[in-house]
Amino acid sequence: MTSRRRPAWPGGVTRPGRDLLAGLVLTTLLVPQGMAYAELAGLPAITGLYTTILCLVAYALIGPSKVLVLGPDSSLGPMIAAVLLPIVARGHDPVALASTLALMTGAMMTIAAVAKLGFVADLLSHPTQLGYLNGLALTILVGQLPKLFGFSVDGDGLFAEAAGFARGVAAGETVPAALAIGAGGLLVILLLRHWFPKVPGILLVVVGATVAVPAFDLDVHVVGALPPGLPPFTLPAVGWDVLGPLAIGALGITLVSVTDTISTASAFAARTGQELRGNREMLGIGAANLAAGLFQGFPVSTSGSRTAVAFQAGARSQLTGLVGAAAITLLLVVAPDLLRNLPQPILAAVVIAASLSLADVAGMRRLWRQRRMEFALAVAAFAGVAVAGVLAGIAVAVSLSVLNVFRRTWWPYRTVLGRPAGVNGYHDLQVFPDAEQVPGIVVFRFDAPLIFANARTFRDEVRVLAHAPAPPRFIVIAAEPITDVDTTAADMLKDLDEELNAAGISLVFAGMKTPVRAKVDRYQLTGTIDPAHFYPTVGDAVSALREDAG
Repeated sequence: MTSRRRPAWPGGVTRPGRDLLAGLVLTTLLVPQGMAYAELAGLPAITGLYTTILCLVAYALIGPSKVLVLGPDSSLGPMIAAVLLPIVARGHDPVALASTLALMTGAMMTIAAVAKLGFVADLLSHPTQLGYLNGLALTILVGQLPKLFGFSVDGDGLFAEAAGFARGVAAGETVPAALAIGAGGLLVILLLRHWFPKVPGILLVVVGATVAVPAFDLDVHVVGALPPGLPPFTLPAVGWDVLGPLAIGALGITLVSVTDTISTASAFAARTGQELRGNREMLGIGAANLAAGLFQGFPVSTSGSRTAVAFQAGARSQLTGLVGAAAITLLLVVAPDLLRNLPQPILAAVVIAASLSLADVAGMRRLWRQRRMEFALAVAAFAGVAVAGVLAGIAVAVSLSVLNVFRRTWWPYRTVLGRPAGVNGYHDLQVFPDAEQVPGIVVFRFDAPLIFANARTFRDEVRVLAHAPAPPRFIVIAAEPITDVDTTAADMLKDLDEELNAAGISLVFAGMKTPVRAKVDRYQLTGTIDPAHFYPTVGDAVSALREDAG
């Protein structure tokens, strides 16, 4: 009787073995980045490890993706700090505040998932998200420079921190050892990322610096001993007076986290053959935030960079995340003093390297070449973060995205159509200026739903056509792009048709979609507009009206 062998993967490693190996590789990123991003959020480094453990376990149990890696995130760190620091200044416990923020974020995501509100991720358009992340990258970079140079500054916002950093350097506050080890570590991380991306640059820098501090008796600030063991289950206690600011912050964090998660999940779902389930993803990340908040953690999101590392290392299931959580737990239980000599400038270098990954200058250049209006939106979102701050910046980015949609609906593309020689159908006169136009008939296309915001624009454009030196007999609306007609637009069409009829001009519709035509009937517009003036296509309308137009 022959035994069945488990399938082996490249290198003779079985599938669970590959996930185990990927988990160990992932741990080399989880530990230093978790600690660094905790300090970026204004919290003790140990809370980053607590957060990492709990969110990995919770997502592995509930999350739908096989490969997504959750944890403290560089894009959320400044947002968390922006929420907490003003409240901490009034004497509140930052860890309790951060845990409450995580619970609120988790609750919002869970409610949104149950209500199937995954579409909220679309509130950030790509140009505004690009500008926001570039502004965030600059904010993080400037905020970490003093730590890299070995001193601290008092400043709130990009310009205040930049000015404080400049004053500190000018006053000679730079600690040479801190700058040498921090800048050197950053250079190694960036060079290895570019030239040897498979080499764990962060791990090498963390180990090397941790060894170098006691070996050379370097005068730098270090992390210090970590509290041994795991955090207890804790319901954070905060005052009622801070719930409002925390809720506002949680809303912004939820939006950014959901947007990032849906984007990353989409990319990796295609690689693993999974279907993207946005609402399930929100449920999974909501559970991760709730778990972190109950064990002295802070809000988390999906990490695209750590997910990519795990995937490249062979991760194909959430066993990878569980291995990472187990490895960090082992570190805290067995060897909490292992990283006590890790220099603070190295954590700054890790955060700065992450901020440079957030920046996308090439994307800004591409927007400039492709569409100047989209570039202007990105610049405005960038300025919102730089000038107004991180939390206000996300509000600016969302507002710009919504206003851009409104602008396109308010002033959509509109044109007159003709029939070009040798081309089927009716087409834009701006593209085919020599296209044939039938005397007495103007074919007008309006590329948007007809709603309250653009009803006046539509009316004014039709009036211009009606008041031409040689007024047409028929104005044919190529209605296929018109996907909706609301009651405001319906009232406008009734008044416009009566106005045109008084001038001897008829309003005609061609290619109107069945659902839109049903609304026209419901609004009883056919009591004013002749029911015979609705045609299946523009060609049918022109053919039928040609004789009467002359």
